[in-house]
Amino acid sequence: MRVIRGHRGIGSPVRGRALVASDNFSARYDLDRRKGVFSRPSHRLHGQSYVGRVLVLNAAKGGVATSWMLAEMAARGMAPLALLLNYANPIMAQAAAFSGIALIDRFTSDITLEISDGAEVEVDPPGALVRISAPPGAEAR
Repeated sequence: MRVIRGHRGIGSPVRGRALVASDNFSARYDLDRRKGVFSRPSHRLHGQSYVGRVLVLNAAKGGVATSWMLAEMAARGMAPLALLLNYANPIMAQAAAFSGIALIDRFTSDITLEISDGAEVEVDPPGALVRISAPPGAEAR
């Protein structure tokens, strides 16, 4: 198991499977909140479900709609489990807090290169830690 340190985060500790891309992230423009999939055709995760997954992406994009969108998705059980971002803007931090979604950002290295897609990760926002296990049939990076 590997451990990566970030900035103290938001939310409670969670454990889940990672969905990883080096793309940036906008809740409003990248997600189909009704179907629970990435909807922007140019996004590397296009067509993949984010529901109940630990999203590992580069940087947050977006404005004030992010908070109500993530909250609405969380209320319907259609939200990601956690967000691990190299950089989360203040709006994304507010949205995560408002929606009850775990969030950590500002890691000691590029988080999108440290976690393999499908890896089992433990997200500990109060401890500012991510513990990484290998995906089934693979070794952790």
